[in-house]
Amino acid sequence: MAPTITPPRVPAHLEALDLAALVFEDDMELDAVRLTGAAPDAAVLGLELAAAELRDVDLGGARLPRLALRNCLVAGGNLANVAVRGGSAERTVFDHVRLTGLTWHEGVLRDVVLRGCRVDLASFASTRLERVAFEDCVLTQADVQDARLAAVTFERCDLTGADLTGARFGAGCALRGCTLDGARGVEALRGVRMPYEDVLAAAVTFAGALGIQVLDDDRDDAG
Repeated sequence: MAPTITPPRVPAHLEALDLAALVFEDDMELDAVRLTGAAPDAAVLGLELAAAELRDVDLGGARLPRLALRNCLVAGGNLANVAVRGGSAERTVFDHVRLTGLTWHEGVLRDVVLRGCRVDLASFASTRLERVAFEDCVLTQADVQDARLAAVTFERCDLTGADLTGARFGAGCALRGCTLDGARGVEALRGVRMPYEDVLAAAVTFAGALGIQVLDDDRDDAG
């Protein structure tokens, strides 16, 4: 059974703000706003967005330690190479967002949905993920080293080359229709639920993690 994820509560009426016109300050709070526009490479020590919508924004390369998202919808746009440490996202949806190279370290994701996102080369190292759904996402070479996951699902995701080393998958975690070719640290998936056909498809990856040598046929190599 998929985890029950609490959706964001975003009001119908939002104040429209253009990122390009904003004067960023540390410890900045924005409530009930609709953000558009671009502010690449912005740097804000503490930015909190609540009951907000980010529509096709460009924050590529921004440095946003302690970023806090609560009841937010992020629709489209570019958050590639954004750097977050100790940040949090709660009751938030990322819908078809470019998150390539995102770093979200030592933070929290809770009641979050990522749908149709590019999350390749991203890192969630040492982050807690609780009730999170990745749906139709590209997670090639993503890094979840030492992350703690509970009730996290991956549906139809490409995890080719992902690094799961040291991650802890707890109750309610599942992978369905995912690609695991070349993934590292797959021993961390112990206890995760997967359909039978997916286990067979990932057999070579699992065999490599166990040190099993896969033969081309069932004949002995004797002689």
